[in-house]
Amino acid sequence: MRNVLVTGGSRGLGLGMAQRLAAAGFQVVALARKDSDALAAARAQVAQEGRGALHFHAFDLADIDGIGALVKDLRGAYGPFHGLVNNAGLGTAGILASMPDSAIEQLIRLNIVSPVTLTKYVVRSMMAAQREIGQGGRIVNIASIVGSTGYSGLSIYSATKAALVGFTRSLARELGPLGITVNAVAPGFVDTEMTHTLTGAQRGQIARRSALQRLPTVEDVAGAVDFLFSDAARNVTGTVMTIDAGNTA
Repeated sequence: MRNVLVTGGSRGLGLGMAQRLAAAGFQVVALARKDSDALAAARAQVAQEGRGALHFHAFDLADIDGIGALVKDLRGAYGPFHGLVNNAGLGTAGILASMPDSAIEQLIRLNIVSPVTLTKYVVRSMMAAQREIGQGGRIVNIASIVGSTGYSGLSIYSATKAALVGFTRSLARELGPLGITVNAVAPGFVDTEMTHTLTGAQRGQIARRSALQRLPTVEDVAGAVDFLFSDAARNVTGTVMTIDAGNTA
């Protein structure tokens, strides 16, 4: 069973993607600071279905210095990793002129430095898997449409997501010769805790602006990630898949 690490996997998008990949037959390790009732229920459901596997591992990705040891421990427990979904991140909003320096640094560290560092160590595990079982790996970075469109009050968040897209495109060229694909998924405003700060009027305006007149769902994003991990996507790399119900059409 091929191993996949999903960060921020205890709720929202991360949980949806972890469940979908486990249902596809992967052994998924959901990484988060703490467990959740929803993740516990998902683990029980996956165990009952008996196709893939879903596990939880506690770790705070703000501890960048500990990431190398984390990956070593995970590889010892599960073996080499075939896939990584960099989903964990902060969605802190704030006008740049009044945003505390500490908040800016926190966003950049967790949304850029942490996933880049984690990817560095997981890629080494993927290279080992390539040598041992002859399978290329899959990396998916969860970006956002605001990384290209912009959104008032999300300038730092948007900058971090744009950085992930640049990271995706260049890393795809670095790892292509090893058979490892690297792609990004850019969701629009999805119905998760991160968008619950929007008012009903704001959510309605976003939906009306979309070609399909609705917001995408967690299942829509999870489906895109599932595709990128499938054999059908073996020649898809360096791309950004937008899931926004036509908001940017």
